[in-house]
Amino acid sequence: MKNAVPKAIAVSHVIDEVLRRDRGRLLSGLIARLGDFQLGEDALQEASIAALKHWSRTGIPHDPVAWLMKVGLNKGIDQIRAIQREAQKQNDSDLIARIQQNQLIKDDTEIIPDERLRLIFTCCHPALEEKSRIALTLRTVCNLTTREIAAAFLDSEQAMGQRLSRAKAKIRAKGIGFSIPAPELWADRLATVLSTIYLIFTTGYVKEDSGPRFLCEESIFLMRVLRKLSPDDPEIDGAFALMLLTDARRVARIDAEGAIVPVEEQNETQWQTDIVTEARSILEDAIECGRPGPFQIKAAIADCQMMRPKPDWLQISFLYRALWAFEPTSVVALNWAVAIAETGQPELALKKMDELELELKNYQPWHAAHAHVLEKLGQFSGARDAYLKAIEIAPSSASRRFLERKVRMLPAE
Repeated sequence: MKNAVPKAIAVSHVIDEVLRRDRGRLLSGLIARLGDFQLGEDALQEASIAALKHWSRTGIPHDPVAWLMKVGLNKGIDQIRAIQREAQKQNDSDLIARIQQNQLIKDDTEIIPDERLRLIFTCCHPALEEKSRIALTLRTVCNLTTREIAAAFLDSEQAMGQRLSRAKAKIRAKGIGFSIPAPELWADRLATVLSTIYLIFTTGYVKEDSGPRFLCEESIFLMRVLRKLSPDDPEIDGAFALMLLTDARRVARIDAEGAIVPVEEQNETQWQTDIVTEARSILEDAIECGRPGPFQIKAAIADCQMMRPKPDWLQISFLYRALWAFEPTSVVALNWAVAIAETGQPELALKKMDELELELKNYQPWHAAHAHVLEKLGQFSGARDAYLKAIEIAPSSASRRFLERKVRMLPAE
């Protein structure tokens, strides 16, 4: 009895760590098999509670993920049976047989990641609004909180929670299946699927210093699976090349003091050259297809930023203009303005940024970019204020340290 509490605490820590890393995989598998978002979430919650009780008595199993999947699936099936009995529905043997046909009651969990891709396609069904598609995927596949998703979309937490609830209800009401459609039917979903997987990647990349590196690894894995399903799509290749070019610079991105290092200042000997070579080859093949798209352009921009001895900012500016034709968004306009500033036109860049202030006032990169351009123009007091605002809402400690250094280096005005 004396050791019961410490043991329970240790088990609780293990469960928390398993869910931190693998909740997306587990939830995807449960939702796909049980056919309902809420059932999947409830089943995983019940399995987690059962794990705390069971593992405290018998010890942690060899494969905690497989254990949680098996128990969660059984909990979900029990819940389906209970619901059907209560509603006095027909015998549920056909439904249970269909669910059990797909279940993974074994220690090998290698197939579970494929369920994440299946769930992404479900979340990205054209019956849902694009914003709801991405938000629902981030919640169910990536285990981001409603607050984190709301921040990514510049929404309130309450509004995002309501959006997620409506999306789940619509999937249930319309009977949308949990499946990957044939590639010839991807047209209505592919753009959102790519955007979602890339957003998963950037979430892990931007916040890497706070833990979720596994999001980068999972998104790259999902993109490799997607390429195998549709090997000749230049936009899939463009998105994959963009992720590889970005990931190849991961080690060089943070300096010894824990601050972000801009691409143009990075030590290229720290880049993973084999990954860079693979990415550039994939990008070249995609561009040669002659079917340009936004991800191919973004990958080309990333490649230009890695040029030495310095980035080709004029070419980058042209590429952002091309990207604007596909994505006329305020974020693209902001990045275009940054490129314009680097070509020696900070006044024009500042004018463009000021036009975006109302829309991007809660967007941290706008404040950082605004500060940078003000600094270029010698408006150091305004730059300091903008840097301080960017620091206040910085998404990571690495970003915060970089901006704090920029403030310290500002001359007195």
